[in-house]
Amino acid sequence: MNAIIAEGLVKIYRAKSGDIRALDGLDLAVEEGSVLGLLGPNGAGKTTTVRILATLLRPDAGRATVAGFDVVRDAHRVRTVIGLSGQYAAVDENLTARENLVMFGRLYQLPHAEARRRAGELLDQFALASAADRVVKTYSGGMRRRLDLASALAGRPRLLFLDEPTTGLDPRSRLGMWEVIRERVREGTTLLLTTQYLEEADALAHGIAVVDAGRIIARGTADELKAQVGGERIEVVVREPAAIARAVQVLSRHGDGEWATDAHTRRLTVPTAGGAQALVRIVRDLDEAAIAIDDVGLRRPTLDDVFLALTGHTAAATEDGNGAGDGISRGDTAGTGGGDGTPPIPIRRAVEQTPRKAE
Repeated sequence: MNAIIAEGLVKIYRAKSGDIRALDGLDLAVEEGSVLGLLGPNGAGKTTTVRILATLLRPDAGRATVAGFDVVRDAHRVRTVIGLSGQYAAVDENLTARENLVMFGRLYQLPHAEARRRAGELLDQFALASAADRVVKTYSGGMRRRLDLASALAGRPRLLFLDEPTTGLDPRSRLGMWEVIRERVREGTTLLLTTQYLEEADALAHGIAVVDAGRIIARGTADELKAQVGGERIEVVVREPAAIARAVQVLSRHGDGEWATDAHTRRLTVPTAGGAQALVRIVRDLDEAAIAIDDVGLRRPTLDDVFLALTGHTAAATEDGNGAGDGISRGDTAGTGGGDGTPPIPIRRAVEQTPRKAE
């Protein structure tokens, strides 16, 4: 069963310089209890997609449902079952972490005692208990990110939207966040994840959708997408530039396609279907030819390779981390909440207008 369905979504932003077509007939389906990683260049439409699904923007065409509720007609009901963590922390800097989490619990209509108990659980889970009663303005960037995700979980949402959740975190904190996300998925939460870290999608996502120019251009598991850009390759770095020509002769006997040479790095690359056995044979033949090497390895395609092949850009070139991804600001507010001319509402505070039904 699909927890999220989007069909033919179109979103156009009006600007003096001309209309910006952020989404151009985007189709998407996310199975219940799974993690879908949404990847794409800046401006591809990732954040716009998340904001439509989270009821913060209205599509200009197409339709979408979340947990069976239409994101336009049933926006209030959608908000009772989702959690959202944007690219930037949307917490109140003048409150303590505990006060923030209690507030978000109350916005999800939790009784006060349950909201306080839930706040305590989340403070422990996100390693914030020792700083629970400090005001958030004294927190580091990484601590704010952890608090922001904790606040998105205050109401135990069935579906969770995470827009680059580990931006600004150090490697240890990022691994800790990954484990928290995995735990939520083990408990049955459906997750839509946008990220600029391709290894993050590789580590967390059951499936990956690549977005470009407002459309899904590829969909599959990480392994399936990697298979689209070719199989394994063997890379050899020879010690002496003068040995490159002889090394090419050795590799050409074992390769399964055209080899490539980078004279500057003394690196030779050749596709292979032989796997580890081909690697062993190449190392043996290089040794017999008295060709000294500094490095040799069997490489498999990465999501960076997929990104480059599908979009024509590397991830580093397309994800600059400045939050300007979809032609709209990524601050603590988003859109008009319903496209009806009402003032912008804070992302997390979308739930404030939504009564929580008894479970």
